[in-house]
Amino acid sequence: MKRLFYITTLILLATTFVFGQVRIKDLTTVQGMDVRQYVGYGLVTGLNGTGDTRRTRFTTQSVVNMLQRFGINVSSINQRQLRLRNVAAVMVTAEVPAFAQKGDRFTVTISSMGDAKSLEGGVLLMTPLVDAAGNLVAMAQGPITVGGFSIQTTGGGGVRQNHTLVGKIPNGAVMKVDLGGHFQLDSTIALSVKEKDLTTTQRIVAVINQRFTDSTAVQSGPYSVTIRIPPELQSSTEKFAFLSEIQQLEVEPDVPARVVINERTGTVVIGGNVRLLPASVAHGNLSVEIKSNPIVSQPPPFSQGQTVVVPNTQATVYQDTGKLVTLNGAATVQQVTQALNSLGVMPRDIIAILQALKEAGALQAEIVVM
Repeated sequence: MKRLFYITTLILLATTFVFGQVRIKDLTTVQGMDVRQYVGYGLVTGLNGTGDTRRTRFTTQSVVNMLQRFGINVSSINQRQLRLRNVAAVMVTAEVPAFAQKGDRFTVTISSMGDAKSLEGGVLLMTPLVDAAGNLVAMAQGPITVGGFSIQTTGGGGVRQNHTLVGKIPNGAVMKVDLGGHFQLDSTIALSVKEKDLTTTQRIVAVINQRFTDSTAVQSGPYSVTIRIPPELQSSTEKFAFLSEIQQLEVEPDVPARVVINERTGTVVIGGNVRLLPASVAHGNLSVEIKSNPIVSQPPPFSQGQTVVVPNTQATVYQDTGKLVTLNGAATVQQVTQALNSLGVMPRDIIAILQALKEAGALQAEIVVM
């Protein structure tokens, strides 16, 4: 039963890749329509004792400066007595599409920069967002969603789900200026492929030329495509409609052979183009368990002795019996999954085995560790 559980776990983690069509809109970006990045510093209030401690001095100074702006004077003596466990200093970051206009709303990401324990239940106070030159472009404010929880007990224990020091405010920021700029559609349109792949770029060119004419799209670089706008399309409306039609065309992207590993969670994701050459694997676990059961030694009555604690430590070593398993090779992701499942080990052991197979040259894929 336990072996069946291991096999089922790995099958769920291994991705069964099915080649399909993807829109050019999702594979490329239009050059000249880049996103803008903004940043700001703010305060999150309303935390349930999980904010910054006194060691984070800039949080206290920020609160004092804020109170002074509201006409509340806090002397230097009172500053040393402030306990602001319901407040945390945060950084606010955001990406905004090009040509955004005044009044547009967008989502911001909030991240703690002090020693707060959690941002759960907090509210971001009005925070200005600036560009790289320091110009004010937007204001952010609102309740934070962290997608998890963190519960701490007085004895040092606790329960935590997900990471609670980073959150988002959906549509929590408002543009205060027009980004300006003008996207000029002349005689050509330049596309940049998001996933830098030469084969995918060539397939995009082929699909566009198949839909229109052979000279409509050319590969101007390893990962860029230049599209010639037909001369009969004169108005901006017609040119934008032409660009929209191109973005709706579907292409079969070429996916690299890749294995993604998250050692913190024990997650293994195997891509569809991963291949496995014949190899033999033997894997065994070695674990050491140390138990400490202190014994309290009491002296006899009226002996003038002292009560002492005598340590009683026991160490036990466990080693699983491993067997040598031959992997006959695999040409599909299903065969790779079956070969790894034949080892009958946990996903965390699969991580070590995959790395060893890569070093041996049997795993024909790139390993990415998150």
